[in-house]
Amino acid sequence: MPQELMYQLALTRIPLIGDVIIKKLLEHFGSAGNIFNARKQELERIETVGAIRAAAIRNFRDFTEIENEISFMEKYRIQPLFCTDPAYPQRLLHCYDNPAMLYYKGCASLNAPRMINIVGTRHPSAYGKSVCETLVKGLSEAGITIVSGLAYGIDIIAHKTALKAQIPTIGVLAHGLDRIYPPAHKQVAVQMLEQGGLLTDFPSQTAPDRQNFPKRNRIVAGICDATIVIESGMRGGSLITADLANGYNRDVFCIPGRLHDLQSAGCNYLIKQNKAALLTGAEDVLALMGWQEKTAAVKAPVVQPGLFPELSEDEQLIMSLFREKSQRHLEELYLQTRLSGSQVATAVFNLEMQSVLRSLPGQLYELVC
Repeated sequence: MPQELMYQLALTRIPLIGDVIIKKLLEHFGSAGNIFNARKQELERIETVGAIRAAAIRNFRDFTEIENEISFMEKYRIQPLFCTDPAYPQRLLHCYDNPAMLYYKGCASLNAPRMINIVGTRHPSAYGKSVCETLVKGLSEAGITIVSGLAYGIDIIAHKTALKAQIPTIGVLAHGLDRIYPPAHKQVAVQMLEQGGLLTDFPSQTAPDRQNFPKRNRIVAGICDATIVIESGMRGGSLITADLANGYNRDVFCIPGRLHDLQSAGCNYLIKQNKAALLTGAEDVLALMGWQEKTAAVKAPVVQPGLFPELSEDEQLIMSLFREKSQRHLEELYLQTRLSGSQVATAVFNLEMQSVLRSLPGQLYELVC
């Protein structure tokens, strides 16, 4: 078990030690291991650390929890990205509050040359849905990676349209990678693993609590070159993301709406306050970003699944059925394993996350390997 990774993960679990302080400590000590091996007096001398935080570092002992997290990442092939890792999203390093640790599963580059996030209302009108689909299709020829939050509404429309256009799309989550929220988007999330990825700064066992979503939005804004808002009221996550993007000196674009349309009030406000450029189509984005030259659509690399990772008893039971037939209906899995509905659902989801099974239309599942 890599000792430096253990120390990196441990740093993110210490009370009173946030991302900003972790980076201050790294500037002085060079590595997480050096921080844990430093004397208390050395730690205390670092600005904003002091005696209480230094004691918290020196007294940290919960490495069992860290070992469990590493086992979880190894089992599901999740990539930990500490802020000193070359594969860490370089755009985020220019954000003062960037997370010290990220967890990533997928095949798309987090440092693609052109990255745009698309956010908006959870209850889009037919107009908003149409605009989002047309916009993503228009951007698909310019080698752009689409980022969003996997939420209802504009987020999931952007992801689905990117998948159809065969361009990379990355979902930034407000919870750990041991679950998908909302559950209705699980199938889309699994497809994204083959043509994009899922990213979070929350470890496993973290529920999608309300306070996590604004925190998640700083990654959505910071990982991209620009933010596009499609239909937003005066309150909500879309405006938070736009404000964060402005604070990071990133470009913000808004689709305008009718003057008295509450669903577009937030977009109109951002345009009126010169916090966003008025957007009428993909051509505006390409022109204002200096991306007019069109490039071939980016194809996400195919990830070849490796040997079966260690499976649970329920997962092994389900996999035994696929040795006889490579495709099985969900109802077959219920009947032949005699597991409960929740047990089958959990096991199948875990197997999809490990790229062992893939879902097909009509509640069919197919063996990948």
